[in-house]
Order: sequence, then C-alpha cells, then structure tokens
Amino acid sequence: MSTIQCISPVDGSVYVERETASAAAIQQALAASVTAQQLWKNMPVAERQALCSKAVDAFAARKTEIAEELTWQMGRPISQAPGEVGGFEERARHMIAIAADALADLQPQAKDGFTRYIKREALGVVFIIAPWNFPYLTSVNAIVPALLAGNSVILKHSAQTPLCAERLQQAFDEAGLPPGVFQYLHLNHADTEAVIQSPLVNYVAFTGSVPGGEMVERAAAGRFIGVGLELGGKDPAYVRKDANLQHAIDTVTDGALFNSGQSCCGIERVYVDAAIYDEFVAGVTSLVAGYRLGRPDDADTNLGPMVKTSAAEFVRGQIDDAVAAGARALIAASSFSANAVGTPYLAPQVLVDVDHSMRVMTEETFGPVIAIMSVSGDDEAIRLMNDSEFGLTAAIFTQDEDAAIAIGDQVQTGTWFMNRCDYLDPALAWTGVKHSGRGCTLSTVGFESLTRPKSYHLKRV
Repeated sequence: MSTIQCISPVDGSVYVERETASAAAIQQALAASVTAQQLWKNMPVAERQALCSKAVDAFAARKTEIAEELTWQMGRPISQAPGEVGGFEERARHMIAIAADALADLQPQAKDGFTRYIKREALGVVFIIAPWNFPYLTSVNAIVPALLAGNSVILKHSAQTPLCAERLQQAFDEAGLPPGVFQYLHLNHADTEAVIQSPLVNYVAFTGSVPGGEMVERAAAGRFIGVGLELGGKDPAYVRKDANLQHAIDTVTDGALFNSGQSCCGIERVYVDAAIYDEFVAGVTSLVAGYRLGRPDDADTNLGPMVKTSAAEFVRGQIDDAVAAGARALIAASSFSANAVGTPYLAPQVLVDVDHSMRVMTEETFGPVIAIMSVSGDDEAIRLMNDSEFGLTAAIFTQDEDAAIAIGDQVQTGTWFMNRCDYLDPALAWTGVKHSGRGCTLSTVGFESLTRPKSYHLKRV
C-alpha cells in the first residue's frame, strides 16, 4: 500500500489523503466483481435501468456538497461546479432511457425454417480509469452504460479527485445496487497496470493523456480485450466571414477558457477569415480582459486556478516560447492580481501572429490560452485544422449549414460542431481520431463497445 494526496489548488493544502488498496483488497474486489456480474447480467434491463435511475437521484440530491468538494479538489469556480452534477444527470438519464432499445436483439430479415437473431452480451468486468478535469462527466460516459449492459464496474479515479469515486459508490449503495456490481479502488500506477493485466478484467475504459493511453495499451497487450481510449485534443474553431460575429466571440472564448482551459475538447486553435479577423480579435481580447481570476470558492470568480503549479508553468512556457518566436500577447498578465508565477493561478492570454511552427499551435495546452490565426478562406482553414496529431472535436461558425457540412466532411475529427463547441451530446457518439484515441462512448453506438455480439442460428426440422 501507498498513500495518495489531493493537494488543493485553492490554497495548496492537503484536502484529501487516502491509502491505496492493498494487493489483497484488489484481488477481493476483482473476485467480488466477477461473482456479482454473473447475477447482474441476468437481471432484466428494466430492473437495471430502475436501479441506475435511483443512483442518479441519490447523486443529484447532494449537488451542493459535491460541487463544493469539486472546487476544492481541482479548482473549478463554485459558480460553475454545480453544472457538472447537472451534466452527469443529463448523460446518465439519456443512456438509461435508450438502454432497452440499444441492447435489444438484432433481427435479420426473416428466413423460412430458421430463427435467427444477434444478442448483445455483457463483457464481464469493466475497469474504468477516470481523470480529474471533469471527474464525473468523463466517468459517467462509461459507468452507466457499462452497468446498463450487464457488466460490473471497478472505478479507479484520479488521485486529485478521490472523493468523486466515493460519492459515486455512496449513490449506488443508496440505490440498492447489489454488492460488488459497482466498486472503486484507490490505486497507484503500478497497481493500476496490474489490474489491467488481471485475467478477471474484460474491458478497460481510459480517459486521460496520450502517454496514459500508451500505458493502457502496453498493459493490455496480448490479453485480447477491448480498450477504449479518450485522450487529448488540440481542438480548432474556424470563424467564417458570414458568422454571427458576437456569438462566435462569446462561444469561442467560453469554449477556450471554461475550467481554466482544462478540457480535452476545449478550443485551443482559432482560425478566422481575414475579412473579420481584426474585429474578432478585438472582441475576444475585450471579453478575456474582463474575466475574474481568483480563489474558486469566491462566488464572483469565473476563472479559477489550474490544477497544479506545474501545469500552470507548462502553459507559461508555451506562451513565452510563442512570444519569443514572434507571437504577440494581447493580455497584460499583471492586470490580474491573482496571477503569480510559482502558483497554479494563471492569467488568461490571447495570442496573435502565431503559426504552426509554435508549440502553442501544435502541442496540447490544457490551459486558458486562445491562439488566433488569420486565414484566407475555407481551403486554408481546412488544411490548418487537419494539421494536427489530434482529432477530438472541431467547430465552425457560419450561417451556411450546407457549407458547414461540406467543410466538416473534410475535417479529421470525431465531432463536428456548427456554432457551438466544448459540449458532449449524449445522443451522439463520443469518439476521436488520431492521437485523440479510439473507441466510442455515449449514444446507442456506445453500447457496442461494452457488449459482444452473439449470434443465434436455429434451424427447424
């Protein structure tokens, strides 16, 4: 066993401390998960839906406490933290509502003398590894569909947000979920790899960094199990000259700065038609200058600290490198009194005169920076949007839906937005291309990764 600590970015204090699970506790949890799943998978889907719904009710009833804990664990402003509980509820309830149809048998065309159908069978034990930046919104994408499909779940949450796993356990216990169907483990890195390698685990769902995804693939190599990877992003937005300019300014700024830019699908690169470039830059700069950076437990704050000092220093390094290479920083960091080197409190920044030779345009930033380039039109925007090793989401701002679709068909991305960004619609497949990962969660398609097809071919004689 070892110890994990959540160092709060609010004030640097130790907010939570937990011992990691012992080897015996890990094996006990895995064995209990296998046993519980054998009974759980045979429970009618309607009963699984009812129990998951009760768990969502129990979770949502503690919205205030959960939001406060979230603020202290990872730094999101208390004015925004309750939204994660609402998002958890939205996604969970949608997946509960569609489960029966999504998990129903598939019926091919009738054939005389035969009964034929494809059944969707649960995989077994699903091991979910969740991150700190949206600890509930990322984990719900796999937890609820996995349970609805008849799998048991073991959750490993980030050491930065251990209370999130405990809150979820509390909700499922209060709902009356059978023991062993949902469990969490506080684990160190070595034990996490060992669980992935356990013959009792049948699927791994990971959300996190590209290096973390590489670790999961290495650990699972040779086991012939499914692995879902939701990794990083360097998501672009393209503002066409026919866009509703104020809407684009407001939406792109929020999409880049919400959660201090610590979102896998946050906007990190902006390409703007030259005809409206100056006006767009002026609007974004004015809006960003009005943000309030400060302690996230202050109700007036709308930009909290980054999760760690090291994360803030990484972003400062990207900004400094870009400026040294010719970029211009339009925001005076000194105008934000809370901004301080050596702390996680980082002033937002707007960068112009950037290009793809700079790290800030190619390397995931994961911080409150908006980098803006002027483009001559659609062709240049498409080329630059595709000039990335990532492909999670991309957004276009335009009044022309036909053009948006035509351009979207050429952009390498998992989700294509028009006039919005930084959002997961639970009715749509959540997936990425290139280094943004593989696999899918949410929507009816998301159930396919969490089940296996079994064909029934019955001949009547």
